[in-house]
Amino acid sequence: MKRLLLTLLLALCTSVAAAQNGWTQAEELYRQGKFSAALSEYENLLKTYPNNPFVYYNIGNCYFKMGSRGLAVANYYRAFRLNPRQNDIRHNLALALENSGEKLVPTGVPEVLHRMFFGLSTTELQGLTYLLFWLVCIGILVGLWRRKWSRLATLICVLAALSTAWWLIRAQGEKELLAVVAAPVAEVRSGPGTNFPASANIAQGHLVTILDGKDTWYEVAISSQGLKGWIEKDAVEKI
Repeated sequence: MKRLLLTLLLALCTSVAAAQNGWTQAEELYRQGKFSAALSEYENLLKTYPNNPFVYYNIGNCYFKMGSRGLAVANYYRAFRLNPRQNDIRHNLALALENSGEKLVPTGVPEVLHRMFFGLSTTELQGLTYLLFWLVCIGILVGLWRRKWSRLATLICVLAALSTAWWLIRAQGEKELLAVVAAPVAEVRSGPGTNFPASANIAQGHLVTILDGKDTWYEVAISSQGLKGWIEKDAVEKI
């Protein structure tokens, strides 16, 4: 048993050391301007840390430096979903979108409200909602036992309702199949094939919502352009 624990501890220490070395190597390559090599290191780190927003953030930085605005936006957006409060992630995503003709904060929405709405990740909102739900249950039991409903219990019920609504709205928004144009230019056609006429050209970095798919084509909506049509799957990167 002791040998097994020692082996597991050694494997864990080796894994942590290798990951730390990978971070250091990636950062050094990035500082040297070797963005393609740094990108490879960060993509290797992604296998170990698939839900780390800063891995996606640094991958986005590499793509941005390499001129791939679409892939930069995709990875910044992945980082933003995991950690929407982090200022560097938010700033770089907004900058990359702006360079592509998009906006992080919709027109007419105050930035402070946008920051508040995305103050927590959906995972954090889910945890908060579950916590408040159990507090409501406890409050109901205490109220039945004391035969008196307190103001605190009322406040917790209101907060639970608001948290649930907030979580559901955010979760519904993230259920949309969002993608970004990764090709230099993507043709929007009236049907799923090159035999259908092209109605518009969409530049790299624009966000699209995937509505349907057929063979090698996606039916998409481009809200910033008010367009709807079909784009080749190879031209976009799912977020």
